[in-house]
Amino acid sequence: MEEIEVPTEHLHETIGEKVEEAEHNEKKSMMGIAISTALMAVFAALSSLIAGHHSDEALLEQIHASDQWAYYQAKGIKAEIQSLSSNTDKAAAIAKYKSDQADIKKEAEAAEAESHRHLEHHAILARAVTLFQISIAISAIAILTKKRILWFAGLGISCFGLFFFVSGLF
Repeated sequence: MEEIEVPTEHLHETIGEKVEEAEHNEKKSMMGIAISTALMAVFAALSSLIAGHHSDEALLEQIHASDQWAYYQAKGIKAEIQSLSSNTDKAAAIAKYKSDQADIKKEAEAAEAESHRHLEHHAILARAVTLFQISIAISAIAILTKKRILWFAGLGISCFGLFFFVSGLF
């Protein structure tokens, strides 16, 4: 009886090619996840840096406002002392102190408003940092588990992070 030969060489080559192709596609997919995760990290760092700047500026503006309010109080005290004195020019001096107080009050209120504006930007950018950090973590899990759906979820969350990042800039 004659043995039937089954040509397995071609089958073996085809399987090898498919394995190589699958490995190449997986590496390509992992590279996309890695690059997008690196970009998320860059935006997280930028958001954090700018949020810190706004926090610092808010503090400086609040200090300036406090200084102005102290100056405002000093002018009020001087006006009160002048009103108690027997000086004949006291009406003009009191009017000058009151006028100075009005200008100082405007500057203090402007500094407070600027401080609040910086705090609002800080809060928005802090949300962006948080969302970018979450998306980085989810993308890392996607790489470990090789589940692309997690990567897409991370990309979606980072889109919200980008929205807050851009909102925080303006």
